[in-house]
Amino acid sequence: MSTTATAKTRMTAEEFCDWVNQPEQENKWFELVRGEAIELPPPIRPHGVVCIRAAWLLGAFTEQRGFGYLTCNDSGVILERDPDTVRGPDVAFYEDANTFAELHPKYGEVPPRLAVEVLSPSDRLGKVMRKIMDYLHNGVELVWSIDPDTRNVTVYRPGKEAYVVEENQELTGEDVLPGFRCLVSDFFRLPGDKPKAEQPPPA
Repeated sequence: MSTTATAKTRMTAEEFCDWVNQPEQENKWFELVRGEAIELPPPIRPHGVVCIRAAWLLGAFTEQRGFGYLTCNDSGVILERDPDTVRGPDVAFYEDANTFAELHPKYGEVPPRLAVEVLSPSDRLGKVMRKIMDYLHNGVELVWSIDPDTRNVTVYRPGKEAYVVEENQELTGEDVLPGFRCLVSDFFRLPGDKPKAEQPPPA
C-alpha cells in the first residue's frame, strides 16, 4: 500500500500499539517504520477480494495440515527493534502457536513464515520493495507479492532471485508450505469467473 507520514515522534512498538488504539485513530491503518508511524490508505475493493481469496486458499490448506494459523487485516508483527518496526502483512502464515490461547496478545516478535502483500494502484515500487526487504531481512522465509492489475505473483526468498508466476501457472508453497499449490488465477476468481467451456471441433 502507498503511505504518508503522520506522527514524527519516534515510538517503540509498545507505544505505537497504545497510540493506534486511541479513539482518534479509529478506522485508520498504520505501520511503524524505524520508529515512525506511517498511515496507510484504506484498501480498495479488488484488494480486499484478493486478500480474502488468498486467506481462504491458505486457510483450507492450514486446516487440512492441522498446524499453524493465518492472520489478515494487516495484523502487526515486530520485525526490528531500536528503532522499532511493526509491519502488517495483508495475509500471513505463522507457526508460533497452535491454539488460540497461545497467541501473542499484541503484535509478537516471531516473524511469519509466509507474508502476502496485495498491491494497490497507488503503491510505489520503492516503498513496496522496502517493505518486502524488511520481511526478508528479518526472518520471513517466503513473500508473495500479488498484483491484481497484471494478475501475477512475484515470489521472494532470502538470498535468492525473485521470480514471477503468471495467471495461468501454478504457485506452490515450496519448502515453507510443502504440499500447498494453487493456480495464480484462483486469487482473482469470483463465482461468475468460471472457465470457458471448450468449443466443439469444427465439422
